[in-house]
Amino acid sequence: MCWTPHATVAVIIERDGHFLMVEENSDGLRVFNQPAGHVEDDETLVSAAVRETLEETGWHVRPEYLVGLYTYKAPSNGVTYYRFCYAATALEQADNGVLDKDIIATHWLTRDELQERNAQLRSPLVLRCIDDYLAGRRYPLEFVTEHSAQRSDPTTP
Repeated sequence: MCWTPHATVAVIIERDGHFLMVEENSDGLRVFNQPAGHVEDDETLVSAAVRETLEETGWHVRPEYLVGLYTYKAPSNGVTYYRFCYAATALEQADNGVLDKDIIATHWLTRDELQERNAQLRSPLVLRCIDDYLAGRRYPLEFVTEHSAQRSDPTTP
């Protein structure tokens, strides 16, 4: 059997004490999560964060910091997820308003409102990431070095 880890990104967007969240369908349940998803082949983590946020919320964002790297083994399927959580600034909302098919709605919620929905959070990482963000965890985007074998200059990191 081959173990396959899953690289994911999540994005915290905060405005006036409220966090941009998605309400989505996951395995037949309505859950709340940060804009988040899998990193695609040949995609950087930061570009995945920007893409996932746009696809799930309709917001263009600018990632500012890495909040943390989290591992989570989902009890429902036994899959290990590596979550790179970023903090981003909301720039503007897209005009078309078309979201991924599993997204029910987007919400701006406070940390307390999320705590009240604890049983509906996609994973324990939702609040953990927000708590780390609120505690001031901020790492420069350059904390994660992304190297592509396709670069022509081998001296460039």
